Amino acid sequence: MKKILLTLLLITSPCLAEVRVVDGDSLEKDNMRIRLDEIDAPEFFQTCQDAEGENYDCGQEAKQHLQDLIGEYNVRCECLPKTDKYKRHVCECFAGGVSLNRTMVKDGYARVYRSKRFIAEEEDAALHHRGIWRGKHMRPALYRILQSFKS
Repeated sequence: MKKILLTLLLITSPCLAEVRVVDGDSLEKDNMRIRLDEIDAPEFFQTCQDAEGENYDCGQEAKQHLQDLIGEYNVRCECLPKTDKYKRHVCECFAGGVSLNRTMVKDGYARVYRSKRFIAEEEDAALHHRGIWRGKHMRPALYRILQSFKS
């Protein structure tokens, strides 16, 4: 099965306002919602603990890191042919020729999700205490499950 089939150019002009970072693993352009494939970043309202045990807004920090990675670059995405259950395109996206998916994991702002593709980057981020690895955090998937019980 061919994994990456459809290529989308998200920004055709240098105007960053055309792409919106929703959270640490989601983008939006026009009416198209995009989920960064094979990674899972903290949810927007999720908190983590730093090395001293103090809570901080790791979900908002992950979103900001993704925004910073994009900066003024054009964003190009290679997407799977089907959408996910939330009707989002599932893609690997690039800014300045660099994989946003891989870099979010490498920098410690996302975890590997349902794949082993970026496992070396995750292990390195954990070893060097980058991003969410600088203290304690809950897997974003578990956080979503627990939040669903609160509704």
